Amino acid sequence: MYSVYAYGRMIADRVRTDAYRRALRESIKDEAVVVDIGTGLGIWALTACKLGARKVYAIEASSVIQLARQVAADNGFESRIEFIHGLSRRATLPERADVIVSDVRGVLPFFQQGLTSLIDARDRFLKPQGVMIPHADTLWATIVENADEHSGFFDVWNENGHGLNLQAARRVATNGYRKVHLKPDQLLCEPALMATLDYLRLDTPNLRGRLEGSITRAGTAHGLGVWFNSELAPGIVLSNAPGNPILIYGNTFFPFSEAVPVAAGDTVSCVLRADLIADDYAWTWETRINRKDQPSEQIVFRQSTFFNEVYSPAQLQKSFAGHVPVLNEDGLAKRFVLERMNGELSLETIAHELAEKFPLTFPTFQDSLNQVAQISKQYSR
Repeated sequence: MYSVYAYGRMIADRVRTDAYRRALRESIKDEAVVVDIGTGLGIWALTACKLGARKVYAIEASSVIQLARQVAADNGFESRIEFIHGLSRRATLPERADVIVSDVRGVLPFFQQGLTSLIDARDRFLKPQGVMIPHADTLWATIVENADEHSGFFDVWNENGHGLNLQAARRVATNGYRKVHLKPDQLLCEPALMATLDYLRLDTPNLRGRLEGSITRAGTAHGLGVWFNSELAPGIVLSNAPGNPILIYGNTFFPFSEAVPVAAGDTVSCVLRADLIADDYAWTWETRINRKDQPSEQIVFRQSTFFNEVYSPAQLQKSFAGHVPVLNEDGLAKRFVLERMNGELSLETIAHELAEKFPLTFPTFQDSLNQVAQISKQYSR
């Protein structure tokens, strides 16, 4: 979840907020009903009210919604905004919306459950002729030269200053990615369109994209650079492409396992995948570089964030479909607490019972009360 400081930084990104304001102005008619997915501090919800919306349903999963309620009251809009605390996929509304507005991206639109939430909101909340803001996002990619970012992934494992072989850690690090700010002079081939997300028709949260291109100048290929262009409304585009004003989102850098010297005319093919697993994405990028003067020498990298995590055999075994699980001590304690939350007992009473039943896990009453309070915040009504 974002901090209030992070929300402030997003609001301070005037290129972003001005573009969204213009899109809302084009889309909201008098007496419109608006749904704001991931409202945060409620900026889009308040803007919708200022533009004439009759009703706004502002949905937010984090506790920052309490601050959004205060902001709405301070601006005189508390009667027109209904704040809903929770996931939008669990919310129900009494009416359909004319407009759904959201900015649930991270560095890219493929971020946690954002796309799943938008697909669900469109299907359940939007009128047949309703408007989605953004209307569509396009994903763009190219091969980039960025020695500083690449060395940040690998230098410490290659030259660690201790005379130790740390290549095992290097092999894990090569499967990570990070947020960067790319410059036009770092691009080694023409950007390619990897995917188009039409939010009125989108039916999957996953990505299958391909970059096919030719290197346009001599340099060193360090990785794949990815960004998005967002059509918020007809004629209103928000872009974090290199060379545009820097936005809060940044760009994404997927490093290659090795830096590769390239020349003009070399060809490159890169397949980029994003697969939503539980609440996060597994990214996979497979790259092939063919040298113009050495056509038989193909360089191939296969990388995935799945291999950026370190799992023990015991952890992997617990994920197999055929595994027969048995609750451990922590699981038994949590089950005990959940079963006692039956609408009859206070947290204090449950905490005393928990400490008595699991004295080794909760040696003090405060330990057990902290556990009960945490479970209560997550699961109780």
